Amino acid sequence: MNTELFAFLLTTIAGFATMLGCLIIFFKKSNYQKIIASSLAFASGVMICVSITDLIPEAISCLRENFNFLTNVSLCMIAIILGIIISMLIDYYLPDKPYQDIKNKSLFKVGIISMLAIILHNIPEGIATFMATNSDFSLGISLAVAISLHNIPEGISISVPIYYATGSKSKAIIYTLISALSEPFGALLTFLFLKPFVSDTLLGILFAIIAGIMLQIAFCELLPTSKKYNLDKNTKIFFIIGIIFMLLKFLF
Repeated sequence: MNTELFAFLLTTIAGFATMLGCLIIFFKKSNYQKIIASSLAFASGVMICVSITDLIPEAISCLRENFNFLTNVSLCMIAIILGIIISMLIDYYLPDKPYQDIKNKSLFKVGIISMLAIILHNIPEGIATFMATNSDFSLGISLAVAISLHNIPEGISISVPIYYATGSKSKAIIYTLISALSEPFGALLTFLFLKPFVSDTLLGILFAIIAGIMLQIAFCELLPTSKKYNLDKNTKIFFIIGIIFMLLKFLF
């Protein structure tokens, strides 16, 4: 198989793993509040773990080639803070008017913010997977598997709040699909335009910015929304399960 075609296929599979997160909306919903609280806590644990154990170390690794230790760490910190600010601005300026017919506006907004963050997250991941596969098949496969694993709970962070805010499975699936498509979109952008311009420095800064965005969403959106349902035990348990779920990949 052509290397670039295989790279695009791997990136597409990794992106569409996000859709598996939609399966949870088809479960029996006798206690929907518990499902929402648990799902959001789980997704927040995953996002925090991905940021701390994957994105930030990857950013430092990418920047290591061109900068000394102090500059490397400083650039990472600045990019993380920039990511946090970007996420706060998205939250602040995201309009409320489109939500007038939504049952639970705050929950719907959590789903939309998660979707936007994950799109921003998936595009550079698509770029990285495409570039890695082109240089080394086995590296590309390993990266695609790791990305697929954390894309599943990211799908949960979009589909669950949107479904329970609107009561519409189709809306939850469509919004999750948009985020899933952003991963192969990143690969396509790279193939058509970005390949000559993608560098370790650019990827390092992007990964650090995305880590900041995801940390802000996990701590300021997903966890607080989960806690609103006053199911503290559930929130704590599923937050820890989310972290453990992502740490399991280090065993393979």
